[in-house]
Amino acid sequence: MDAEKLSQRWFLAAVTYFVVGIGFGVYMGASGDHAMFTVHAHINLLGWASMGLTGLLYRSFPAAALTRLAAWHFWLYQVAVPVMLFAVAAIYSGNKDAEPVAGAASVVVFVSVLLFWWAIFSARNDKAAIKRP
Repeated sequence: MDAEKLSQRWFLAAVTYFVVGIGFGVYMGASGDHAMFTVHAHINLLGWASMGLTGLLYRSFPAAALTRLAAWHFWLYQVAVPVMLFAVAAIYSGNKDAEPVAGAASVVVFVSVLLFWWAIFSARNDKAAIKRP
């Protein structure tokens, strides 16, 4: 997959999380129940902000986007983040049994971020593939 297409996938995911995060924030504000503020923050940070920045970085380092690491990063992150968010929501709803699920999903998110780091740093010296302004 080329850098443009991978970036677009990250951007589409980011915009989706932006809508969900803002909607969830509006719901919490309207209901007066802010018990899930941690989930709201994670939606906006791991979803909207991190995914949007990831899309920009893959555009800036197109050689990184062409690697298998980038594909693994995308899919692991996209699967693990919602699992983690639902588990954290369950924990804040009083279900302590969800803690191992949140922990395992967090580890998968971390592994995917390490793959991202590896892809970017492996491609950083590919002068021909780095977009310049």
